[in-house]
Amino acid sequence: MTGPRDFDRETQDVQGHRYAYDFDFDVMHGYMVRAFTPFFRPGRLLELGSFRGDFTRRLTPHFSDITCVEASGEAVETARDRLGDAATVTHATFEEAALPGRFDTVVLTHVLEHLDDPVGVLRRVNDEWLAEGGRLLVACPNANAPSRQIAVRMGLIPHHSAVTEAERQHGHRRTYALDTLERDAAAAGLRVVHRSGIFFKALANFQWDALLKTDIVSQDYLDGCYALGQVYPDLCASIYLVCEAGRAA
Repeated sequence: MTGPRDFDRETQDVQGHRYAYDFDFDVMHGYMVRAFTPFFRPGRLLELGSFRGDFTRRLTPHFSDITCVEASGEAVETARDRLGDAATVTHATFEEAALPGRFDTVVLTHVLEHLDDPVGVLRRVNDEWLAEGGRLLVACPNANAPSRQIAVRMGLIPHHSAVTEAERQHGHRRTYALDTLERDAAAAGLRVVHRSGIFFKALANFQWDALLKTDIVSQDYLDGCYALGQVYPDLCASIYLVCEAGRAA
């Protein structure tokens, strides 16, 4: 552990770096759901790290029983207002959360890189929260995304997996590639049954936000980037794993 954390402050924008971009909400969230849907298990859903409920709202057509856990009190208040009776939003850290029963689908999207002990939280998912036959879907920003590789060659960051100061202020502890993400899942006792990437991405988020305000990029182009990402998962904006419970770690 690194000491007490101010989760509300970590979700605030800092100079030169937003916590979440329009690209995340308008593009990535939709493609994440498209990628995840074939792997959903019917029944109860647990979302770890719901933030303000934006991604949760995309999950409500697929699940009628949703539980969310979020560490930021400010985000919890917003999520509860937005979601109403569609989800139960619990204010707690993942290490301290006490949840009733087990869940058929567990989702973590752009959360694991924020955790002080990601293997410990994944172990809780494996040992305590996944129902028999259940699945975990975990997505993280990709250290090897072309936009990040370009930043290295521009001298903006020292290496692909570097955590920038702005990212650190937003609570990032690490940057995952597929091999390190699988390493942590295996260390927690989880069994990886599928791995892939979401959306081929050569531009930074702020560049995408500016581009999306124009008519330069069509929906067909966005769909093409999503399809290409399935061919080259290691060159995607996000990488993800589908896991099932393994041995008790």
